[in-house]
Amino acid sequence: MVEFRSPTTVEGLAQAELDHVLAIMKAALEAVDPTEAIRRHITRDGASLRVNSHTYNLNAYENIYVVGGGKAGAAMAQTIENILQDHLARGVAVVKHGYTAPTRKIAIHEGGHPLPDPAGLAGTRRIADLLKDTTERDLVIALISGGGSALMVMPVEGIQLHNLQALTGQLLASGATINEINAVRKHLSGVKGGQLARMAAPAEVLTLILSDVVGSPLDVIASGPTAPDASTYQTAWDVLNRYNLWAKVPSSIRQHLDAGRQGEIDETPKPGDPIFDQVTNVIISDNAIAAQAAAEQAQALGYHTLLLSTYVEGEAREVAQVFAGIAKEIAHYGRPAPRPACVIAGGETTVTLQGTGKGGRNMELALAAGIAIEGLDNALIASLATDGTDGPTDAAGGVVTDSTVARARAEDLDPRDYLHRSDSYHFFDQLGDLIITGPTNTNVNDLIFVFVFE
Repeated sequence: MVEFRSPTTVEGLAQAELDHVLAIMKAALEAVDPTEAIRRHITRDGASLRVNSHTYNLNAYENIYVVGGGKAGAAMAQTIENILQDHLARGVAVVKHGYTAPTRKIAIHEGGHPLPDPAGLAGTRRIADLLKDTTERDLVIALISGGGSALMVMPVEGIQLHNLQALTGQLLASGATINEINAVRKHLSGVKGGQLARMAAPAEVLTLILSDVVGSPLDVIASGPTAPDASTYQTAWDVLNRYNLWAKVPSSIRQHLDAGRQGEIDETPKPGDPIFDQVTNVIISDNAIAAQAAAEQAQALGYHTLLLSTYVEGEAREVAQVFAGIAKEIAHYGRPAPRPACVIAGGETTVTLQGTGKGGRNMELALAAGIAIEGLDNALIASLATDGTDGPTDAAGGVVTDSTVARARAEDLDPRDYLHRSDSYHFFDQLGDLIITGPTNTNVNDLIFVFVFE
């Protein structure tokens, strides 16, 4: 059960209205609970494990192993362990620090996110050790969720972890999309880009995926460890050029990508590779499910509701202007929905860091939106990271109303200055308008809410 620790009040907003906002957010998060997601797709009757339309005879396997990585990994591991019971041999899952759950046969390793750390590396090496002796008589169940790219980390030979840490930080600050970032990560890793499937071969592989990527492309979610990789070394090279990072990249990474580009290093497994003949990838939950649940809750509470899109991308402060414009359209013209209105969208924005402040894409979006809706009658915009952590912070996002800017100025806070310094966390922290849930043990990207009340 997800509980919001803040905000408990928002100045200028009736408590009943705030309760509605939080109830709608909670409905979205509960709809993508990993346990419920697995149970929607998997049932077991004796030795028969049914996954959608496919049935696995558990007695037909010599060993059944579970491996995985991502912020939802512990909850997923606990659930699949309870389903498999004595049929499970053992397993390893790498999760974000603090995102744990009790398990018996699956070892839970906590690791770093968004930057990989030595603990994540140690956990990933345990996965590799577990899979090194698999045979065609084994079944490997992989549990993949958002955050897996950072958590399942195993640099290729010649590249040190600190090199990957530095590069990851540079990519995250550059404004690159998750697709672009993961194209680079896949070509510096021994586990990403289909290479977990290669590691598990010749065993049969069933992958259960909780998607945190817009459109749920299999080769991008957690860098596609069991999916064919459509990107190449040239793709990774082009990303670094596009964001002017080439001069900052450690020489070992430059040399590796250049060698791959020249065909001196094997590519990641591509579509048509026979290793994927034994792999089944199943999306068990995604952003669209969360957004739909939020919309249904909003309608039940009496709001004129529109689920606008689950494909929102772009620079956070620019996307904010679009949603502020929607709020103004509702307030002035009653469209695309009349008051009381709730417009919901999902996706993943990006942030190009412009200062040394602290924040995340959801808080930055909210702050920019707050500036844009100043003085608008009875409006609220909130942006929420479904994993409970927006950027390198303990907050899930931020909430603004038509009075946020006025309140800030009364406290001698300049919203535009905080936005310019990429310091949205400290802005909302001082106003008490951070959204804090703690670890949600799920991750299906971000949700944006626009409310215009009566």
